[in-house]
Amino acid sequence: MTSQVSSPAEQADGAGGAIVGGQRAPESPGGKEVRRLDRVIIRFAGDSGDGMQLTGDRFTSETASFGNDLSTLPNFPAEIRAPAGTLPGVSSFQLHFADHDILTPGDAPNVLVAMNPAALKANIADLPRGAEIIINTDEFTKRPMAKVGYATSPLEDGSLDAYSLHPVPLTTLTVEALKDFGLSRKEAERSKNMFALGLLSWMYHRPTEGTESFLRQKFAKKPEIAEANVVAFRAGWNFGETTEDFAVSYEVAPATRAFPTGTYRNISGNLALSYGLVAASQQADLPLYLGSYPITPASDILHELSKHKNFGVRTFQAEDEIAGIGAALGAAFGGALGVTTTSGPGVALKSEAIGLAVSLELPLLIVDIQRGGPSTGLPTKTEQADLLQAMFGRNGEAPVPIVAPRTPADCFDAALDAARIALTYRTPVFLLSDGYLANGSEPWRIPEVADLPDLKVKFATAANHTLADGTEVFWPYKRDPETLARPWAIPGTPGLEHRIGGIEKQDGAGNISYDPANHDLMVRTRQAKVDGIQVPDVDVDDPDGATTLVLGWGSTYGPITAAVRRLRSAGLPIAQAHLRHLNPFPRNLGEVLERYEKVVVPEMNLGQLATLIRAKYLVDAQSYNQVNGMPFKAEQLAMVLKEAIDD
Repeated sequence: MTSQVSSPAEQADGAGGAIVGGQRAPESPGGKEVRRLDRVIIRFAGDSGDGMQLTGDRFTSETASFGNDLSTLPNFPAEIRAPAGTLPGVSSFQLHFADHDILTPGDAPNVLVAMNPAALKANIADLPRGAEIIINTDEFTKRPMAKVGYATSPLEDGSLDAYSLHPVPLTTLTVEALKDFGLSRKEAERSKNMFALGLLSWMYHRPTEGTESFLRQKFAKKPEIAEANVVAFRAGWNFGETTEDFAVSYEVAPATRAFPTGTYRNISGNLALSYGLVAASQQADLPLYLGSYPITPASDILHELSKHKNFGVRTFQAEDEIAGIGAALGAAFGGALGVTTTSGPGVALKSEAIGLAVSLELPLLIVDIQRGGPSTGLPTKTEQADLLQAMFGRNGEAPVPIVAPRTPADCFDAALDAARIALTYRTPVFLLSDGYLANGSEPWRIPEVADLPDLKVKFATAANHTLADGTEVFWPYKRDPETLARPWAIPGTPGLEHRIGGIEKQDGAGNISYDPANHDLMVRTRQAKVDGIQVPDVDVDDPDGATTLVLGWGSTYGPITAAVRRLRSAGLPIAQAHLRHLNPFPRNLGEVLERYEKVVVPEMNLGQLATLIRAKYLVDAQSYNQVNGMPFKAEQLAMVLKEAIDD
């Protein structure tokens, strides 16, 4: 779904000029009041079989096409089909959309759509007083309520008096709307999520054509099911228009001033990363080879890349993690851009092969979509706890560069950056995303191909060394004096035969070597190569000459930046810096840290970046940590940073 954004000089104030939360507007043609808002946070919640992810995704797509800025937070159980109606089985999708630049999915929903008692109970604590709750009353019977510990109905006992409650028999209304389709009740009930989507689309003036087209394409082989879903969707819209319970609808104008001129689409982190890998292979003029084993939350990259054979992409679903990286490393040896995708448990299994890639000095991208651990841990929840694993999780001295995207859309650029480093310096590179970025989405400006970096490489084609007797030979470990990268010779090139394997190589010649001095030289050379990688200096956002710096990395960017904005709007000075490159660190990082009396490092782990900062720069970095499987909330960070400033 794409949308065009004009330049600021061309923009007209949408929907009647300045937008203020809660501002009243003239009544709609149907006689109902329309209120204009600057932003809204909606959460769809229900059983894992209720289609909440699809519902949220469709609402998001229509919101993106409308031109709002947005940020999403899908949240679902790890089980394929958790027990119906239970708290562990609740699936939710949160969307924050606005007429201005936003950075997070929002701290607290303004609207909760609860499809059953479990959904209500699992999410009610996150709602502020006055929030709207749309409840599917058909599910609030004795047995479903007893499953989650409701002794009395929350619809009747006064426990929801602090909220604006809209009881709607979603199931009954859906079944009634589809009575002419000849479906069984169970089949008809499956469309209740589309009824809810239609109702919310009416409430917030979302476009409808895209959803109807999507449904007809999705169920193209079952046209009757497609039309049933379209009818349910329209019935939800019409219910909002005609019922007296919804006397008000809302408008959130497009965020035209939040974006530079260009063509935009809504994109998730995993999709952006996939596109970035394809773009990198095209810019390098190399075939892309993915060797992977399915694992949550990285599997979507395998699914997406398998669709792009027209760009020379080859995907191999291996029998296990080790085979996946082995195939990718073999492809790199053969002259391809080798990639393997995984999450933390898979990184553990791949560690020996990563060490082999370090020894062979071949370009390889290891994409780690981090999740909660240890072991299987929390497969569908987010965490940033693989940083030290990426940095040190191999035997011997095996340094690997590390790149971390900061937003879903930034995953595209991070993939290009990781490929640049791998190809230029002949080294494996870690790309550390996480579940929050992978599944979350935001608007992405589609780049011009001419603006993408040139990543082309030169393969070795001839002898590069002359022996004492004048013989010309190929030395596979003779290095570029600038990058310390060794030559990349495609197997089968006449005269360029060379030995590979995990045993230590002789400097230059590449023969097996057990010489202690040579091993010392090779270890130090590989470290020097990584240390010498050219990465941009870290930018510091410090308009007020602050004494406190908040330093982040990866997906904490959105919550940290939102918190910093809140503090500055309250007149509190604070500086912000965010790291993309974690190995090596930017060269100016030490000088930046020395400028501030206090350095606060928020992380979704127990202080891994803070540990590295303390060790390398001898800075008393204050660590603020969260490991509950969810991203930080902006208000939560704002309070912590305020305390640091005031302390």
